[in-house]
Amino acid sequence: MASFVLCVELWMDTGQIKNNSVAYSPDGRRIVSGSSDGTLREWDADAGAPIGRPLKGHSGVVWSVAYSPDGRSIVSSSSDKTVRLWDADTGAPIGNPLKGHSGGVLSIAYSPNGRRIVSGSSDATVQVCSADIGRVQLGTLIEQQGMFPTNHASSHVIRLSERSSVTQLRNTDTEASIGEPLTGRSFSVRSTAYPPGGRSIVSGSPDRTSRVRDTDTGAPIGQPLKGHSDSVQSVAYSSDGRRIVSGSYDNTLHIWDAETGASIGKRLKGHSQSVNSVAYSPDGRRIVSGSDDKTVRVWDSDTGAPIGEPLEGHLDLVHSVAYSPDGRRIVSGSDDMTLRVWDIETGTPIGEPLEGHSSSVRSVAYSPDGRRIASGSRDNTVRTWDAVTGAPIGVPFGGHSDSVWSVAYSPDGRRIVSGSVDL
Repeated sequence: MASFVLCVELWMDTGQIKNNSVAYSPDGRRIVSGSSDGTLREWDADAGAPIGRPLKGHSGVVWSVAYSPDGRSIVSSSSDKTVRLWDADTGAPIGNPLKGHSGGVLSIAYSPNGRRIVSGSSDATVQVCSADIGRVQLGTLIEQQGMFPTNHASSHVIRLSERSSVTQLRNTDTEASIGEPLTGRSFSVRSTAYPPGGRSIVSGSPDRTSRVRDTDTGAPIGQPLKGHSDSVQSVAYSSDGRRIVSGSYDNTLHIWDAETGASIGKRLKGHSQSVNSVAYSPDGRRIVSGSDDKTVRVWDSDTGAPIGEPLEGHLDLVHSVAYSPDGRRIVSGSDDMTLRVWDIETGTPIGEPLEGHSSSVRSVAYSPDGRRIASGSRDNTVRTWDAVTGAPIGVPFGGHSDSVWSVAYSPDGRRIVSGSVDL
């Protein structure tokens, strides 16, 4: 591919209908969209042409759509309080709608192995069901009053906004409670993440704890991970799934044994303000964190020791951090309207700040080959950048009418999908 043909913005003619959610198929050849008219449509990702007829079945707005990991099925969720499955090749519905939520279903995701579907609703619950048709929901994973789930770019991650709440496990088929109320969590969940195998979920909460739960039963595994003195803002698994890192409003990070729940070492101290984002390097040997103190820090994941000095250069809080696929660079996005790329070995910025956005940078992502970076901003645009030179590529994509909160590359790296609040 010629160096100047680095990104393509797809414009698909849907008339006046609002598309609330879009997702790529695993092979990047198709796109599915969910619409305010209650339908889904599949599109040829190369031609931008619709494939077949609209997928009809929902009686309300379609809020979220996703392909199964094998690309053979599509799952959708709607304001009609249901989740539906579809044959990706024929567009035919698979089985009956999955019912259990008492409010609109705002967000859905497949587990990495494709065997489970997790859904988040305005009824303040997160529920897990089997992807095998004919099986009802396996249980309510998290139930919390006034909690509104929203979708992260990755299908392995669900984020939920903060509200006060009470937690109770419940079988969604019989509505019977499972065990006693979980009094250990008295606040909403701020961040959750799947490990590579997808058998458990870790969640971080403003009650200062993290919890690991079984995705089949929703039952907690072990005791809450206690150690922070303020809200847990971000959690992440290591690439081998053996460790968990958490970042908190208490300005620290904490590393945990994912199997035993035991704390590994002392809290990682160095930031002077809230830790907003944490991530493991691809090889699991390092951790990166972004903070309200305007810095990015790198840590040794074995010892918890900081590696070098804080990465300074942003003029405002850091919202998002991401490793390059080879683990040699980090990109960060900030309220100062810029991105910065950092050399892991030297701890120095590579080139000048990436300038072009006119408001806060909320999300950053590397392309699969590491040659490009995408960013989403509160200025309603998506931009792409040369990851080596830092030069902007083409003009900003201006199709959104509100803030862009999430960006992701297709598996082949040739296209970008963006998510916005412009419902």
